[in-house]
Amino acid sequence: MSAELSGTEPNRTEPNGAELNGAQLDLALAELGEGSERWASTTLAARADLLARTGACVAAEAKRWVTAASRAKGLHKSSPLIGEEWLTGPYGVLTSLTALRRTLRAIDGGHSTLASRRFGRAPDGRVTVAVLPLNRYDGLLLHGFRAEAWLRPGVTAAQARDRAGLGQLTPTTNGGVGLVLGAGNISSIAPLDVLYELVAHNRVSILKLNPTFDGLLPVYRAAFAPLIEAGLLRIVTGGADVGGYLAHHPGISHVHITGSAATHDAIVFGGSRTDAPRFTKPISSELGGVSPIIVLPGRWSARDLRYQAEHVATMRLHNGGYNCIAGQVLVLSATWPQKAAFLEAVAVALAAAPTRRAWYPGSDGRMRAARTAYPAARLLPGGRLLVAVADSATPAASWSTDDILTTEYFAPVLGVVELQGSGQAYLDAAVETVNRDFLGTLGANILGLPSSIRRLGPGFEQAMARLRYGTIAINAWTGVGFLSAAAPWGAFPGHTMDNVQSGIGVVHNALLLDDVERTVVRGPFRPFPRSIAHGEWALLPKPPWFVSARSGALTARLLTEFAARPSARKLPRILAAAFRA
Repeated sequence: MSAELSGTEPNRTEPNGAELNGAQLDLALAELGEGSERWASTTLAARADLLARTGACVAAEAKRWVTAASRAKGLHKSSPLIGEEWLTGPYGVLTSLTALRRTLRAIDGGHSTLASRRFGRAPDGRVTVAVLPLNRYDGLLLHGFRAEAWLRPGVTAAQARDRAGLGQLTPTTNGGVGLVLGAGNISSIAPLDVLYELVAHNRVSILKLNPTFDGLLPVYRAAFAPLIEAGLLRIVTGGADVGGYLAHHPGISHVHITGSAATHDAIVFGGSRTDAPRFTKPISSELGGVSPIIVLPGRWSARDLRYQAEHVATMRLHNGGYNCIAGQVLVLSATWPQKAAFLEAVAVALAAAPTRRAWYPGSDGRMRAARTAYPAARLLPGGRLLVAVADSATPAASWSTDDILTTEYFAPVLGVVELQGSGQAYLDAAVETVNRDFLGTLGANILGLPSSIRRLGPGFEQAMARLRYGTIAINAWTGVGFLSAAAPWGAFPGHTMDNVQSGIGVVHNALLLDDVERTVVRGPFRPFPRSIAHGEWALLPKPPWFVSARSGALTARLLTEFAARPSARKLPRILAAAFRA
């Protein structure tokens, strides 16, 4: 039995040569226990100041952070894809630190974190809270994008205001010491999880890095030095034995994992799945899934087809395809006259995207498995695979358990499913299909002409209410929700340890909302200036996170510098770079 499962003492060596053994881990946990007591006696104002100092250290390490993450992924320093590392690395952490700091100051001043937020209504009386734009700069730099958190049915606006703040409403409560098992694909995930544990739950953390990011250890330690020096964070490396030892350690009160359901189940069930979990500690998680891209039929121009094909390519190929919310299956109307033209545009966009090596462990094996399962799949330049799972002549029962629907490939594989119908009937069928047949509930994407959505009217919003996903992106990618500091991020509520699907709980959520059901992101069907022709007022050009954005690296770096020290004087240069995308 492995140490991951048995909790036996590890004995490993960190990249810097320091021996990492059980005694040293015990000492780290003891120091964190003392730190948790200090945090419980720290004022809200002092907490906000600590986050400000941490933000300054993150900003100082940003360039080194991006260099180390790029090296881990085999990106050349001149690659336009470097922009991904800026946005999903220091930028995401800096925006979260700023938002959390403002939340702490609001609560310290006796205000609800929602005092200046706009409330709305969603189907079945749900209360919604605007979470993007969070400030006036968001409104300009992400002009045309917005997001709302939908609260669970029955929660009132007054209750939302009273409950917002989570652990900071009772700051003297000691949340103990938690274990954060870090992700190995996006470099901001583990730090964001640590910050959320600290602020939302008053819980200090020992962070075990995924071995993929061991090379970032010195960067993380420098970037988060204020938290480490305060005894609120320890960062360690190691394999499954270290994770297992810590998870089962009596000094750990809670575990948070970002990764796969298999790793979650190894901890919870101890290697062999039983009827009841063996793990008795509370555990939260974000575990990915199979994300659909539902396309509404309509009369699209050639440029519409091309742009949205690049959008789909971004959803699939961002970070090389190694994202928990990478779009994995296109859902199309079998009777859409432009179906073939769109699929060809998607194939062209996938083939044209910048090439990169398969850097995430196990990718080659997963690609081989996909090619074995789908021998007729279309192999595209760059090693991308386009899979036609089913068409209108295929009975749904024969593909509802298909690999592409029930396996998160975590590789550049894109599937296609066709359904009968048009209009509301097609949308309802698509919602029913993805709810029933697709693995997980983390994120779903909807693409459609604004005129098509307007024609559906209330039926469209009702369909969104029936779509059981933690983040729904309409004419946007769910990655926008991930990068929005105040947007709650996690699976649709209701999963349990013995049926975990995409995970349990939420993170990010800088307004510290309680009773969240989902986040809904809305973007423009086309960027400026074409957005105006579609009746949308959106000034953002092609987003910098698109894999086809030529100036993505420069724009992302400038956005990170802006997040570190916002100034109106920096805006013209950012916008000029963005318009060169």
